[in-house]
Amino acid sequence: MDWEQLDWEALDRLRAHFLSGRAAAGPYWHTVTDLECYHATFGERIGWKWDAVLSELRRRGWAPAPGGDVLDWGCGSGVAGQRVLAAFGPGAFRRLRVHDHSGLAEEFALHCARRAFPELDAARAGPAELAGEAPIGLLVVSHVLNELDDDARAALGRLAARAAAVLWVEPGTHAVSRALGRWRETLAAGGLHVVAPCTHRAPCGMLTPGNERHWCHFFAPCPAGIQAEAGWVRFAQRAGIDLRALPYSFLALDRRPAALPEGASRVIGEPRLYKGFARVFGCDAGGVAELTLQKRDAPEMFKLMKQGRTPPVCRWTLADGRITGPTPA
Repeated sequence: MDWEQLDWEALDRLRAHFLSGRAAAGPYWHTVTDLECYHATFGERIGWKWDAVLSELRRRGWAPAPGGDVLDWGCGSGVAGQRVLAAFGPGAFRRLRVHDHSGLAEEFALHCARRAFPELDAARAGPAELAGEAPIGLLVVSHVLNELDDDARAALGRLAARAAAVLWVEPGTHAVSRALGRWRETLAAGGLHVVAPCTHRAPCGMLTPGNERHWCHFFAPCPAGIQAEAGWVRFAQRAGIDLRALPYSFLALDRRPAALPEGASRVIGEPRLYKGFARVFGCDAGGVAELTLQKRDAPEMFKLMKQGRTPPVCRWTLADGRITGPTPA
């Protein structure tokens, strides 16, 4: 679908529905055109978040156990499952199963997946698969937290308990990110090991008393030149979004113990830059804290921060809240 074919009124309606908080009330896809337009715009932006997450996981040397199945739960237009298949290769998996409260969305997600990966066994997840006890290879979850009622939360928890690995991406808002942090604690207590974004297996520092105003979020890069493309500019203006910023939160968990970057800290969000120094919000096994990096202490790291290329995981030493000797981990 190109920009001239977009149904802008359908996108307006979907956006208003998402912003209203009514998304948990039931299916909101009325036509295939709704899904096509969403997939090309809002869905593509979600795909960029998944690209950032999957790129980090590959840099960390993580991949799902080969030969398992993929369950894209709450699939929508199917962008999450498709990005996962593209990242690791369809040959890494036995089959794809999709589930959504909308049958129309399931069919659209399957159509896209079969077109992109024609040799892959792709189908809806049947009731027996969703309610059974058979192991799940990789559970993929994307942008669902604002849409879950109590029954759906319970169902998702039961699926995660059967999964060998879980990849979960959500918007990078305060409320959703902190909710995802609580899921981190629940899933880790159920035997899943944290792979990312954390550099440790200690309890989430964001959830400790005194840190209520903070949240774990990051920013995915948008494709180069996107701000100069007329279609995207029009979409951004109409949808009220910033093409420069794509905040997200995520979790990656695995039954296999993960090799975490020992002694490393995670940079949360983006550094705040001032003349000659930067404020950095860091997270490690000791908790979360706002730290200062002086340009004179680390000119190369300060330069990377100014260029928007801050390494997400670093090793550094601290002296009274001041970062010294930082290096990418």
